[in-house]
Amino acid sequence: MLFNSLKFALFFPCVTAGYFILPHRLRNLWLLGCSYLFYMCWNPRYALLMLASTAITWAAGMAMKNAGKARKKRVLALAVALNLAILFLFKYAGFVLDNINAVRHALGLQSVFTGFQLLLPVGISFYIFQAVGYAADVYRGEVEPETSFLRYALFVSFFPQLVAGPIERSRNMLPQFREVHHFDYQRFRSGLVQMLWGYIQKLVIADRLALLVDGVYANLAQQGTVSLLFAAVFFAVQLYCDFSSYSDIAIGAARIMGFDLMRNFNSPYLSLSLGEFWNRWHISLSTWLRDNVYILLGGNRKGTLHTCLNLLAVFLVSGIWHGAAWTYVVWGGLHGLWMAASRLSQNLRTSVCKALHIDRQGKLHRFLCWLLTFVFVSGALVIFRADSLSQAMQFYRGLLHWSAMPFVGGFEALGMDRADFVVSCLAVAALFVCDWLRCKKGPLTPQLLAKPVALQWAVLLAGILLVVVFGMYGEGYVEKPFIYFQF
Repeated sequence: MLFNSLKFALFFPCVTAGYFILPHRLRNLWLLGCSYLFYMCWNPRYALLMLASTAITWAAGMAMKNAGKARKKRVLALAVALNLAILFLFKYAGFVLDNINAVRHALGLQSVFTGFQLLLPVGISFYIFQAVGYAADVYRGEVEPETSFLRYALFVSFFPQLVAGPIERSRNMLPQFREVHHFDYQRFRSGLVQMLWGYIQKLVIADRLALLVDGVYANLAQQGTVSLLFAAVFFAVQLYCDFSSYSDIAIGAARIMGFDLMRNFNSPYLSLSLGEFWNRWHISLSTWLRDNVYILLGGNRKGTLHTCLNLLAVFLVSGIWHGAAWTYVVWGGLHGLWMAASRLSQNLRTSVCKALHIDRQGKLHRFLCWLLTFVFVSGALVIFRADSLSQAMQFYRGLLHWSAMPFVGGFEALGMDRADFVVSCLAVAALFVCDWLRCKKGPLTPQLLAKPVALQWAVLLAGILLVVVFGMYGEGYVEKPFIYFQF
């Protein structure tokens, strides 16, 4: 069930009404049933995988209760291994076999296990990381093992953030499932505003930008430099709006029911360095990798070279997490190499700025840092978006081979008319302005709700009108899936 579907427009009010009508002792059971129904709308059988991951990590948590350190370590290792085995089988086994067969073919050997392919369960990387994170938290003593299987199963499957995050932490969510929540009008308004902003990002911005991006990638050989530049920038913004919109709708929906999910994005495209970017982008994954991979490898405690290797390893894991393709591995590796190079050159860059009397807090220096960061991030996303490494190289070659021709065959050849292009450019500009205001003044939703009621309603109605008039609904209203569903 998609957030941008008519089914969800009926599902969510019914779930929320039922939650507040039922007595407290039945509410978690109601949410658990609704969450599994939400997930089973894609493929009912794959709910068994989520249940298996849930049972494994819950049992691991109970087994670690009052256990010695050695036993805890063995239990954690087994729980992680079983969960990663599930993830590997459904997400990576086909990719590994394809590469083995490619090597065997190059050596003149016969292929093995040809045609192996399983349907990728929606959101499997998200709920498995969330479940494994709980087991790691219990091992570190950050949370007590959850004795209620029902409550823990709800933590893993909570429908607002089940399919595309945020990847929640047990210390944040489990206590909230024990609380009694009453309907709160202020939370209701705040949640609706955040959901509306999510729908604007998805329907008005992301899905419209996809018209040009998809058109360019479908016909790279005929594109000029200008159209390729627009495609690179538009995809960077499309990915951000598409993913951030899901998080905003999830956070807003949960807030209406009384739950607080963690913030997943914080104006990432205003970052002045790649490190800052990753502190602002997909925050739930970044912090998960920091706590469960980077620190486990030693973090920055064993010298600069070891720190750089740890950074590279973390970003390779991030790339592999995103998908079973070499494009994601290379994308993650590029980020890791840039982060390592930044760490290695830190003292040199400081010395150069001091010797040249460059004010590192000056507007020009900050602008250049922002521009370099944005160019790298959006340039690397070319590989992320490409169907293959060869297609990505074709894209880069097109950028280097200058051509002033803006759009071959006009806008219509890309599936986007001139009006859509103008709306897209205005929407991108408005997005950056909103992010800039958010950085300067803090979250905008509380500020809006502090204004006079007439102004609040005027802004809300304007937002609704924006979605109704400029939203991309598709012919016959075929809703467009969120990009991160494939991960």
